[in-house]
Amino acid sequence: MRLRTVVWFVCFALLTALAGFAQDNTPKADKREKKQQKRIEEGKKSGELTKKEGAKLEAEQAKIRHDEKKAKSDGVVTKKERAKLQKEQNKASKDIAKQKHDEQKKP
Repeated sequence: MRLRTVVWFVCFALLTALAGFAQDNTPKADKREKKQQKRIEEGKKSGELTKKEGAKLEAEQAKIRHDEKKAKSDGVVTKKERAKLQKEQNKASKDIAKQKHDEQKKP
């Protein structure tokens, strides 16, 4: 009975460790997401982004976060999933730049 308890404890510890690893296995995507979020916030503060544009860009970021969470859900982020996340982030980056530099009037 004692051995059985130890085995269960070890299994639980390993699963917990793997789950923690899976949550942190996209450091580049996480760093890039923070940078993009900062760019959006700066654009909203400076008036380069309207409320509507900011909301649209925020929704795009939320979808990327959702897709990243989904990719991490099984504990492994595959090359295909990483490529998809990178493609989404590339598009989001271009969208942020485009919206920040469109010729709208600042308030």
